[in-house]
Amino acid sequence: MEQIEKISEIYKVFSDPTRLKIIHLLLGRRHLCVNGITKHLDISQSAVSQHLRILRQADLVHANKHYNFVHYSINRERLAEFNELVTNVLGENFLKN
Repeated sequence: MEQIEKISEIYKVFSDPTRLKIIHLLLGRRHLCVNGITKHLDISQSAVSQHLRILRQADLVHANKHYNFVHYSINRERLAEFNELVTNVLGENFLKN
């Protein structure tokens, strides 16, 4: 049952369209800072920061400080772990259908 709860928590993170857009944006790049994400998505810096906070708490993004900027990148290992967890719990047939 613990695995199902983990899946539920991650799906809550994925349930917001803006967070999915941020994930999609970061998947196509090595890293971006908040201002870069803001420009690509045309939303406020504070909104981006709030979504990144949630993504960091879920360990889906890495934050690396470089001088005065924080660069964000996807935690690909975490995404792979989540994919494996869903496959193990829900079965491969669920993902294929």
